[in-house]
Amino acid sequence: MPARVRVTRPYGAVLLVAYGGPHTLADVRPYLANVLRGRRVPPSRIEEVAHHYELFGGRSPLAELTARQAAALQAALSRRGHELPVLVGMRNWTPYLHDTLAEMGARGVRRAAGVIMAPQQSYSSWEQYQENVAEARERVGAAAPEVEYVAPWFDAPGFVEAQAARVAAALAAIPPDRRAAARLVFTAHSIPVRMADRSPYVAQVTASARLVAARVDRAEWSIAYQSRSGDPREPWLEPDVTSVIQDLAAAGVRDAVVVPVGFVSDHIEVLYDLDTEARAAASSAGIGFHRAGTVMDHPAFIEMLADRVEALVRAP
Repeated sequence: MPARVRVTRPYGAVLLVAYGGPHTLADVRPYLANVLRGRRVPPSRIEEVAHHYELFGGRSPLAELTARQAAALQAALSRRGHELPVLVGMRNWTPYLHDTLAEMGARGVRRAAGVIMAPQQSYSSWEQYQENVAEARERVGAAAPEVEYVAPWFDAPGFVEAQAARVAAALAAIPPDRRAAARLVFTAHSIPVRMADRSPYVAQVTASARLVAARVDRAEWSIAYQSRSGDPREPWLEPDVTSVIQDLAAAGVRDAVVVPVGFVSDHIEVLYDLDTEARAAASSAGIGFHRAGTVMDHPAFIEMLADRVEALVRAP
């Protein structure tokens, strides 16, 4: 009897899955209500976070920047002969995942390649997104496409190359007589310790940092966490980035290059938590603050994503 061949429908689109962010001041509190649904967060903390968004006019650049990444990825795939539309679906704001999946279904897409826009894996940065997509598919119904996900890419050469290029640019802006002694501080979103203990998150953050540091030939570097939220009684990953900066200043380090290796584009947790709050802490401590860019739509990063999608599309 001949071997049975598994027949699969071809991929008809790519879905970039991201967190989401408000577009206007009027969006801020409804957006935060989406983010915090089911969580016990003091009203004072909600107002504090709302103020962070208000400092930037209520607008997170995340949707615009993710759309740029989608356009760049679509162009990269097209150059390789894959004419696949790349659409964005967000967890917490427009374009919502269910709306994007409904649009795919209306276009006749029955199978999509999913790309979770988070470099390292924890429940909140990986599995929860997959759960959100599954819930969105149920909401859309029979027309919703199946979604299969590309492999993790925390240590992919293209991601490392892109992040290293951003670090090199930040180092180049430091006066030459201080550049060699500048310390790299890699940051990622803090998560509860109990969540971290059940995931490869810390190991993957460390691996990403180690590979990027090696790429720019830096032997001394630190890892810090940022943007903690939730119940203050629960242990979260530490040390906080502001504490690391203060410790480096106390040790006589003159410049810190903060590298948001856990983020792929700028948004409020980069623009406020690093560029505003951490920068202020550095100023108070008397240490130079230099922030490396996120990978954004760096060509090496986009080509790496295209590699991952292509590998999925061509898989038997």
